[in-house]
Formats: sequence, C-alpha cells, structure tokens
Amino acid sequence: MATTYLTKAANANANQKLFTFSAWVKTTTASFNGCILAFRESSTRYCRIFFEGGKFCIKQAYDGSTEADTKTSALYKDNHGWYHLVIAVDTAQATASNRIKMYVNGEQITSFSSSDFGSQNADLVTRTTCYIGQSGDGDNYFSGVMSHVHYIDGTAYAASTFGSTDSTTGEWKITTSPTLTMGTTGFTILKDGNTITDQSSNSNDFSLGGGTLTNTEDCPSNVFATLNGIHVGGGDSTLSNGNTTYSLSNYSYNTRSTLGMPSGKFYWEQKQSDTSTRIGLITSGFTIDLDTDNANAYYGGSGGGGVYLLLSNNSTSWQLTNNNTSRSVTTYTNAIASSANDILMGAVDVDAGKLWIGVNGTWFNSGNPATAATPTLTFTNSSGDDLQIYAGHGTDSARVSSFNFGNGYFGTTAISSEGTNASGIGKFEYDVPAGYTALSTKGLNE
Repeated sequence: MATTYLTKAANANANQKLFTFSAWVKTTTASFNGCILAFRESSTRYCRIFFEGGKFCIKQAYDGSTEADTKTSALYKDNHGWYHLVIAVDTAQATASNRIKMYVNGEQITSFSSSDFGSQNADLVTRTTCYIGQSGDGDNYFSGVMSHVHYIDGTAYAASTFGSTDSTTGEWKITTSPTLTMGTTGFTILKDGNTITDQSSNSNDFSLGGGTLTNTEDCPSNVFATLNGIHVGGGDSTLSNGNTTYSLSNYSYNTRSTLGMPSGKFYWEQKQSDTSTRIGLITSGFTIDLDTDNANAYYGGSGGGGVYLLLSNNSTSWQLTNNNTSRSVTTYTNAIASSANDILMGAVDVDAGKLWIGVNGTWFNSGNPATAATPTLTFTNSSGDDLQIYAGHGTDSARVSSFNFGNGYFGTTAISSEGTNASGIGKFEYDVPAGYTALSTKGLNE
C-alpha cells in the first residue's frame, strides 16, 4: 500500500466492547511496521491494530491513558508469505487474557511482550472514523497487500471461523465465504480484487483516502514471487509496489525473487526505466557484486558451483555474462533493438538448463522456449541450489526495474493487452510459451 489508505465515516452505533477483526496480509516493508486498522478521534483517543518491528499489536488510548496494549512476543517477518491475523475482543470477560484474543495463521497467541488486555467492560473501539492502511494521523502506513478484510460488530469469533488446516499439507488455508453475523457496523472489503465496496449486506463502504489501490493476482491461495525485501542491496536501493519495483542507486546493488525454482518451466517479464538493463538468473546460495569494469568481481565467497546468468544491454549491444563457463562474456551485437520502457521476457527450463531472453514479444536469435529451439544460453547448475530470478542494472546511477511475475502490472501500470497463458496462472503482456507458467506456489506445484 505504501501511502495508500482507506477511510470510512464514524458510526455512532458501534459496539465498543465486543468485536472481531480478521484480515489476510502480506507485509513488504523491511522495518515490519505499519498500521492495518485504526479508529481515531484524536492523537490521544484511538484504537489501532498494527505491526511494530514484526510484532502483532493492538493498542487503545483515551486522553493519554492507555486502556489496552497487547503485543506478541513472536516476530512475523516473512516478506513473502501471507499472514492471517485475527483479533477477537470481548471486554465483558472476567479473565483478563480472554478480553483480547489474538490469532496468527490459526494459532492463538499465548506469549506476549506486552499483555495489558484492558479492564473489564472497557470500551476498546472509539465511535470515530475508521482507517485501513494507516493510523489516521497521516503516518505509520502499511506497506504490503491485504485480502478478505472483515470487521464484525457485536461478536467475538475465533480464527477457525475464517480458515482451516489443510488435512494434506497441514497449512492454514482461507475460508473464502465464512458464515458471519456482521452487526450494524460490520464490513467485508477486498474480498475479490480491490473493491472497497462493502461485500456484506451492510453497505458500510470505504473511500480511497490517498494513494493508488492496485489489484493483484497474489492472494492467500496462490502466492506469487516478489523481490526479496531482506536481500536488498545497500545505498538508496528500495522496493515498492508490493516488492515488485526495485529502485537502485547503482549497479553494485541487486536482489532476487523470493521464490526459488528447483525444477520446472517458468516465465516472467520486466520493464526498466532506460536501456541499461539486466535480466537473468542466480542460484539461491550465490552472492555477487557485478562490476561493469571487472566481469570477475564477486563477494560473499566463491559461489561454489553456483550460477549467475545475466544479459546486459549497454545501449549498443547485449552482453551475456555467464559464470557457469568461467564468467565468460558473449556479445550479441544488434540482436534486438532496445529502448527505454521496453518489456523484457525471460523463460527458463530449469531441468534442461536452458534460458531464453526476449524483448517486446520477440525472442533472441529466433528462439522458441515452447519447442526448446535455440536457447539464449544452455547452462549447468552444479550447486544443487534453487534458481532465482535476478534484479539489477548495469550502470553506476539510479535506475528503476518493475517486474511482472504474473500480477498483470509493472509497478502501478497495468499490462496493455493480456497474452495467452495455457496454465491459467498469472497475467502477462506477451504470450506465455506453451508448457511454461508463472513463478507462484501454484506454478511450482503444476
């Protein structure tokens, strides 16, 4: 969400002692801070549900006095996976720990670094403006993605109302249409896509308070690759747009996809701000410092049997840097013309060790991933590590890379026309080669 947030007017009929909040969230910030839900009357009167350094928290304050302040001991710092968060409040309970119950991925939290559950019969919700994605004072924005956001007025539900444990995998999975008694001020938003119209029967609709609300294919039942927020280079390098856009300060900084590819055939697209671009692969255990003046430069160890395969455009020709064969450099002079904002395509057959690169719908050297004809490069990954998609650029100045791993966007710009995709997983600008799919949890299990 970055600076995106939603808002809804106050409702004087809200039950202040009994309610449930449930949401699936995927945080993308490296600080693991951000407000998910807030009711705010003033700087001293509010109720907030938020992350603080990875801890899941709820806090209520009234005129400077803290009414409740509960924080988990556990830290939730996975930038790739979705968390299902539930807070059930019933302040009429005699036992303090029963007044606020917190759940993460179906498990009730019992260990807290702060355990002020509020006094009996305390009012923990202010009947004021509701905010989603920030604290209500223009600060503490939530950076990430949300889905299936429910607020229930007048009932305290357990997490089992909104999800269940998969009998085969043991994973916590979403219940997409839970049976709920919503209450007067209850709402359901962001259920299917980015609609902020209340999808319960209450018509408690939200408005976009600021920023841009972008739809995404990434969801709790199919997690798509993003760029790794933990493995970001230094300097002024930043990730945004759900960790699909990488703003880099110079060529020494790089990152990679969150998901690795142990086997299979995968396709992706990326757009960069000018012709100084790189597209390629790197093994999960390999760390590189690519220096355009020294093709042998690397750090973090020798890389063992690792691989990096990077095609770089230096405006006059494309150069393939391949450490798989003693860091050789192959030049493709005028292979494909390139200009700023062109869309690069990548297709990899992990098992066969073949990589194809293309630009704007045309594969290098008339290659064809669907028939395995004329790969841009054939390689051997002797490391045994998973392959990951690389993100970086080739000059010592600021550049921006926007990746489409199947969400149908480059940053906040939607694809202009959707190509064919037999796998049915993800949305891309160009045709996905037959037999290939998006790098997502469903794609990995095809």
